[in-house]
Amino acid sequence: MSDTPTTQYDAIVIGAGFGGLYALLRLRDELGLSVRGFDGAGGVGGTWWHNRYPGARVDAPSAPFYAYTFSKELVDEWTWTETQSTSADVLRYLDHVADRFDLRKDIEFNTRVTDARWDDDTQRWTVETSRGDQASARFLICATGALFVANKPDYPGIDDFAGPMYHTGRWPHEPVSFEGKRVAVIGTGSSGVQAIPEIAKTAAHVTVFQRTAQYSLPARNRPLGAEELQGYRDDWENLRRSMYHRGGWPFATTRLKASDHTPEQRHARYEELWEQGGIQLSINSYVGVLVDEELNREVGDFVKGKIRQIVKDPETARKLTPDYLFGTKRLILDNGYFETYNRDNVTLVDLREDPIKSFTATSVLTEHGEHPIDLLVLATGFDAVSGSMLQIDPQGRNGVRLSDKWNERFDTYLGMVVSGFPNLFMIHGPQSPGVLYTMPLGGERHTAWIEACIRHLDEHGLGTIDTTEDAEAAWDDEVNSLANRTLYPRTKSWYTGANIPGKPRQFLAHAMGSRYFDRIDAIAADGFPGFVFEPRRTADRPAPATV
Repeated sequence: MSDTPTTQYDAIVIGAGFGGLYALLRLRDELGLSVRGFDGAGGVGGTWWHNRYPGARVDAPSAPFYAYTFSKELVDEWTWTETQSTSADVLRYLDHVADRFDLRKDIEFNTRVTDARWDDDTQRWTVETSRGDQASARFLICATGALFVANKPDYPGIDDFAGPMYHTGRWPHEPVSFEGKRVAVIGTGSSGVQAIPEIAKTAAHVTVFQRTAQYSLPARNRPLGAEELQGYRDDWENLRRSMYHRGGWPFATTRLKASDHTPEQRHARYEELWEQGGIQLSINSYVGVLVDEELNREVGDFVKGKIRQIVKDPETARKLTPDYLFGTKRLILDNGYFETYNRDNVTLVDLREDPIKSFTATSVLTEHGEHPIDLLVLATGFDAVSGSMLQIDPQGRNGVRLSDKWNERFDTYLGMVVSGFPNLFMIHGPQSPGVLYTMPLGGERHTAWIEACIRHLDEHGLGTIDTTEDAEAAWDDEVNSLANRTLYPRTKSWYTGANIPGKPRQFLAHAMGSRYFDRIDAIAADGFPGFVFEPRRTADRPAPATV
């Protein structure tokens, strides 16, 4: 740390997305703490501030449920216009929230936290920023984003390419024109599936370099009518309770078993749910789609049949057909993805059959040919869940860095705390439900737990909360046990860290979101078993900072 004067706060929040904004609001307004937020972006939004690529939308049937639930007034005053919100709509919403609750005054934008260190003597965290400033606080809240650290592939010569290169996770804020250009898109995860149909509308030619064929379901995005939206508002409290107990969404899931129907009846049901669109095929076909391999393969075969039906060229359809278990990678919702391959200006290259060898200034060289390009789009995903925390790499007790602690496994307790890192809380950390739950609501519920924890400390004169390696080991066993009851671990994906070379392989999410939040609420109510506390060494709280 430098000799720069250190500004004192009660809490520091890293990140100004859904989780960070809500944490700042609650700790400031409900607990009366002095709070400072930091974000490297130029405004609120977190991941959404960066994800502005063509076609970017919430990858779920979102409106009005991919939003905050804590304020009925906020629900009533914000008008969503589509069932699958665009990134621009989400950003406008978060701008509104920041203004409505006067949050910007407590956030430093264009300011990354570059280091964070714990001091046992003062029982405080000190952070250093990209501006060279320092700040200190009792509590460090890391709302750093599960899908934030963009993964750039290390293809030979990629930096020799002379044309514009954009990553979907770091899209420029000024418009990008594809008119008349030969565009290469590498990657067909969520951002690639969303961007490719939009890019193809104006590009001279699009060459898609597919690393993995994907299951993608039709979003059936449509305008959200005023009457429908008002119905949600009128029934909001019931919907909110449903969201708490249904994996973060208010949609009822089926209780039908595959054995309740004949194969013909099951196929008819799949057809009906396909036409409805969204995640219906996954949650409402039959119980156990992500547990029962036979049922899973039947649903997967149905989707594969749809791909062959939509894509006119049999060879292209073959390349687009997934070879993993349905839903064990993140399910994608699309708006015309498979149909795009029927365009004359779109070519598919399967990198498993024709891998990239290198780049030149004007082309991509694969094993079987050369593809001239003018513009390169990397839809290559993220170092998910753990990457944003390791980018900060805080230093806990005894000088141990998080990168040392997580060298072989991402050990946590409850997905929120790490042994040896007192008073540090993660929102959507490894081994929490994260992306398997509605993230705005998950951020609210994590923040409520953190708020209860801080109240517990202050009411009992405690200075620190930490956990133990035994508690972490028990939590690791629980998370693994739940994952192993499903088909998720059978597939290499970013859920297991398999998309990043050298990353430890483990299932990074708690597979039972609603049960998870019930569990952490019970732990708070029981006085926080699994944690260790130390008395507060001074009764003096720092005065609210003047900034």
